[in-house]
Amino acid sequence: MINIVQSENPVLRKDAMPVKVKDILTDQIQNIISDMKEALSTQKDGVAIAAPQIGISLRIFVVSDSILKEADKDYKSIGKDIVFINPEIVKLSRQKVDIEEGCLSVRWKYGKVKRSVKTTIKGYNENGEIVERGASGLLAQVFQHETDHLNGILFTDKAYDIEDIPPEDSNDDKK
Repeated sequence: MINIVQSENPVLRKDAMPVKVKDILTDQIQNIISDMKEALSTQKDGVAIAAPQIGISLRIFVVSDSILKEADKDYKSIGKDIVFINPEIVKLSRQKVDIEEGCLSVRWKYGKVKRSVKTTIKGYNENGEIVERGASGLLAQVFQHETDHLNGILFTDKAYDIEDIPPEDSNDDKK
């Protein structure tokens, strides 16, 4: 099982290194992407994951296919998560909203973060092809959150009204 590193791990505070385009199709990068997808699939509340969250300081993130279906009613699911390598946000809307966030690397903490309502992101997919995608709402939030990870920023650096909300099925005695 692939471990998701937690907020104390210094890899989460580094600017992740770009992936050389010629390396995207190598076994090394493809295995990292596979490990990221596997780690994400083990988290029932996970919608996306960045490479630093599995301890690898590379500019890659994966968005779950399930969130794509939820975020975009016109999305034609192909049963595959989408991968962004060396992503750059090329456009952010001026309109922002305060929105609830959590993170697989800051478990059970949630807070409000001001995020742009719309964004456009550009990068490479797992096949080494250039992709550009616009997003609004939840998907725009995910793109901004994951890009922050690649820049060494955790949502708690920007959030307010942060609270601990452990899962209901945990064995905590905090009732």
